[in-house]
Formats: sequence, C-alpha cells, structure tokens
Amino acid sequence: MPSEQRSVLIVDDEHDIRELLVLTLGRMGLRTDTAATVSAARALLAANRYDLCLTDMRLPDGSGLELVSEISGRFPNTPVAVITAYGNIEAAVEALKAGAFDFVSKPVDIHMLRGLARQALDLHTRVAPPQDDPASRLFGESEAMVALRQTIAKVARSQAPVHISGESGTGKELVARTIHAQSARSAGPFVPVNCGAIPTELMESEFFGHKKGSFTGAHADKPGLFQTANGGTLFLDEVAELPLAMQVKLLRAIQEKTVRPVGSSAETQVDVRILSATHKDLAQQVDLGSFRHDLYYRINVIGLHVPPLRERTGDLKLLSTAILQRLAHAMHRPTPVISSEALATLEDYPFPGNVRELENILERALALADGDIIHADDLHLPRVPRAAQAAATATAAGPANAAPAAAQGADPRTLSPYDTASSALPSYIEEIERAAIQQALQENRYNKTKTAAALGITFRALRYKLKKFGID
Repeated sequence: MPSEQRSVLIVDDEHDIRELLVLTLGRMGLRTDTAATVSAARALLAANRYDLCLTDMRLPDGSGLELVSEISGRFPNTPVAVITAYGNIEAAVEALKAGAFDFVSKPVDIHMLRGLARQALDLHTRVAPPQDDPASRLFGESEAMVALRQTIAKVARSQAPVHISGESGTGKELVARTIHAQSARSAGPFVPVNCGAIPTELMESEFFGHKKGSFTGAHADKPGLFQTANGGTLFLDEVAELPLAMQVKLLRAIQEKTVRPVGSSAETQVDVRILSATHKDLAQQVDLGSFRHDLYYRINVIGLHVPPLRERTGDLKLLSTAILQRLAHAMHRPTPVISSEALATLEDYPFPGNVRELENILERALALADGDIIHADDLHLPRVPRAAQAAATATAAGPANAAPAAAQGADPRTLSPYDTASSALPSYIEEIERAAIQQALQENRYNKTKTAAALGITFRALRYKLKKFGID
C-alpha cells in the first residue's frame, strides 16, 4: 500500500490508543494523522483527504457518531470505523446505522484492526464488477428495482449486517450475493445456509464446527459455517426458522466475533459479515416470542425489502427476455421471442411464486413451444383478471381498504367471480399453490427435501402444506 496514496485519520482522546494505532497502521505503509477532539478532526478533514477514519465513540467535545454522520454525508468515499468500549454492542449498532463501515472493540485486537483496514482500503481499489456479477441478474427499470440496486451499492460499502425481507421467490439470495460481490469481501467466500434445513441436534456443530471425538460420529475435526465463511460473507437464509436456543448462541458468535467448536475448550476468532433473509415478517415473529429481540436488533442493522413481482409488472418484458436468453443458451438453441399475447397473459397473472415461478413457467414454455415464438397457450396459465390482484392487495392492506368494486361505482353485472366472491381468491391461490407443489414433487421425483428447496420453503413448511392440501 503506497504511503503517499493511503492515509488514515485517527480520532481518540487517549494517547496510548493513538500511539498503538499509529504504530500498527504505520507498519502497513499508511500515513496517519491524529486528533484528540471532534473539532480537531474537523479541521484535519477540511484540509486533507483520507482513505479511512478511525474514531472513538466518546470524545471530550462530542461523539464519534457526529463524525460518522458528517463524514458519511460530506466525504462518502471515506469509510469510517468506530472504536467502542468492550461489550457495548448497542453503540456499535448505532454507529453502523449512522453509516459506519465497521467497528472494533477495546482493547483493540491488532489482527482484527489490520483486517478491517485492508477491507476498508480495498473499497478504493475495486475494479468494475465481472460480467457474471450477480447484479447483472437484478433486472428491471421499475422504480422499486432502481431503488433496490442503489441501496445495494450503498450497503455493499459497509460491513453492517443486512436483513433482506421479501416473499418467497423474489430473489433474496441473489440480492445477498450481489452485496457480497460488490463489497470489499468479494474475494472471500460467500457461504449460504438454509437455517430451516439443518436438524436441530446438528445446528451447533454445523455453525461452529466440532472436534474429533466430541460426539458419536465425529471421526475428525470439522470446521463450521462461520470458519468456512471467514474473511467473507455468511448468508443466513430463512433465519426465522432458527430455534430459540440456537438464536442465543448465534447472537453471541456475532457479537463476540468468536466461535467455540463442539468439544473444544478454546474459542476461535472469525471475521464474517452476516446477511440474513426470511419470507416471514421478522418483527412480527419477535412480537410472537418466536424470535429474540436482541438477535433481531443485531442482524437488522440495515433492512432491505425485495419487492414482489406483482408490484413491478412493468419489468416483465425485460425479465422474460433475459430469462429466455439464459435458458436458450443453456439448451444450445436460438432465443425465442415472446408474443404480445403471451406477455399480456403474464402481466395479468398474480405470480404468487414471484420471479422463481416466472422462471419455471418460461422454462416449461420453452420446452413445449413448437417454434421460436412463445405463445400464450405455451404458458399454460389461467386467465386471471387484474381485479383479482387488486382484491388481493386490498385484503392484505386491511378491511378498511378492501371495499368491493361494486361499492366504488362499478357495475356488478360486469364483475368477474374474483370480484364478487370473497372466498374465490383464497381458493384460487390455494389451487395455484397445490399445483406448484405437485409439479415440484414430480420434477424432484417426490424427494421432499429437494422439493422444499426448489419451492424456496422449509421442509417443515412443505410437510404442513402437504397435509393441508391432502397430497400424499
């Protein structure tokens, strides 16, 4: 790291801490300036450009949070890391929410400090994303998708935990992979885990690893998911499925940045960024007592919502074309054209399975189409009036917004069954679910574990739905 190009501002009122940071960063070839107060830091920031700022939280004339907010606003290309008192996770979370890149706790661990500095400085040297960057699959020019891509670009520059919410099939893992690919951790591993697919009795071993002989069947040392993701990103998909006992252990691992393998007496330091996702309302799960408030607070520092496909139908043509190009390329055949009639049929469909369902529909249509044009009949979709989607949205919004179309001046004689029968829409949605499950079962040779994964739901959720729909 050429010293003339890399400089760090250190803000701390403790002389010993400043000396330690100057010595450590100086050995990395970095030029350092120091300040003991907020006002002195502001003066240095006005006169110099810095590649990184390290600031204590408590200063004689103000708070490190003030600097975090100011630098994030005035110097967005300068990452800021905060130094917090040991165990003061609340302060660290507040700093991350204010825009801090990361945090270190006192007493400062030199190894972790060096790693943090390298990752922060790597933000300045990252080249353009490769052609296979996951972001290239986040298609859409709708307002919701443009805003999502812009937010991803911002959070990718941070180390803050991100919780990704959205319905099944919207692309939450794709968003997580994009955040990783655009971050300073992109050279490290991206480790996804479906929290609902791990048997409860094996969770601790899977997450934290185990030592040889620690339990029956432990024939060798095995690293856990945290160790495997060291230096990269750990993506906790369907995090709401974690049992409460495991939530406690996971919280400690995230806060302390250490794990203890099963059967070991020593803790191992880990450097991972936590991304999580669920199709459930996690705040509601907290209210119900099935998810710990402190873990929710820790993983939901930044929240990202992935919009359902029915809210971005204007993207359907672009999405469908891109999906068909990818599928046709894999099949070594020309990319078919989707007819205007087929596109209209797709735009009238509510897509309970979102983008994943669209991919399945187009893959089936590609296989069944006779020529190089996808017609409406090739989609094998029922015609669903747009009013049915409006009814679904109104029902979800609450009774106050669920007034029938007739009450709004529409002619009852022109209404479809979906408008006039309050039970028709739920029944229709259940039929779609039933058909999707039956198709997935057939495609996966009735392997329930694979079927659940293909549908993007947990094994337990699949088992519930099989019982609900009477599918043997």
